[in-house]
Amino acid sequence: MTFGDWVAESTGRVREDGWQGVDKSAYELYKGVLRRVGERRNYGESIYDQPWDALVVLDGCRVDCMRQVADEFSFIDRINRFQSAGTRSDEWMRANFSGRDCTDTVHVTANPNSDEHLDAENFAALDEVWRDAWDDELGTVPARAVTDRAISAAREYDPEKLVVHYMQPHFPSVPDPIPGDAMSRDEFGNRVGVWERLRRGDLTRNRVWDSYRKNLTYVLSDVKVLLDNLDARRVVLTADHGNGFGEWYIYGHPDRVPIRVLREVPWVITTANDSGSHDPESWMEKTETSVAERLSALGYR
Repeated sequence: MTFGDWVAESTGRVREDGWQGVDKSAYELYKGVLRRVGERRNYGESIYDQPWDALVVLDGCRVDCMRQVADEFSFIDRINRFQSAGTRSDEWMRANFSGRDCTDTVHVTANPNSDEHLDAENFAALDEVWRDAWDDELGTVPARAVTDRAISAAREYDPEKLVVHYMQPHFPSVPDPIPGDAMSRDEFGNRVGVWERLRRGDLTRNRVWDSYRKNLTYVLSDVKVLLDNLDARRVVLTADHGNGFGEWYIYGHPDRVPIRVLREVPWVITTANDSGSHDPESWMEKTETSVAERLSALGYR
């Protein structure tokens, strides 16, 4: 048996005879091996190494999925590839913003990892949309909340640089939720997420991919609203990381794993002009869900 055969067998469908822990341990061991390989190389580029006025971050977006839906959106032309500096959002945040003077940048984010990994004093302004626009029923931040807050921030500050970090297409999928994916507060800590269920074989790749693709279409429809209500000569659509659908036996986006589908993200150059056609809402509805619960709902442990 080759190493690949062993990994494939170890990370296949979970047996119902008490071997779930062995299966999970083998998978974690394998990811650890990949991390050790990754430590020997310097991966990724800083977003600040490229020119842009506004950077739209689509959380967990794969290049091939962007290509599948590109024809539906006139603002997507050529889809380039970019080497991300992280394979998880927290890793990406640290690599791009820690230790750098970002006082020329207004940062609008739906990702709760900003609580620990972004410093508000390091930016011209930091708007953590997830703090007051989190939807407990969806288990995430809806795209329109991010769009509205980004438009408001751009009109108020007229920043030299603007980062807009949407939570989609990261699961849970808003237009096509997979049953059991969105987590309520009562289920905190007891949920088995989409990626683990896909790895076990409880979900098919086609089912998960279809939900993921629809979530990308959903957020790109809102990006269209953003681009019609923002003044920015050079806008870049990109992602913080990709997602594994079984390539190299990796599912989801574990940190520090150097495989291509996690490291390579889209880099789409477009432009934006504020037509004034959209009047943003405030989205200031506080919820009682804790930061830890929100991160767990998104699959972070």
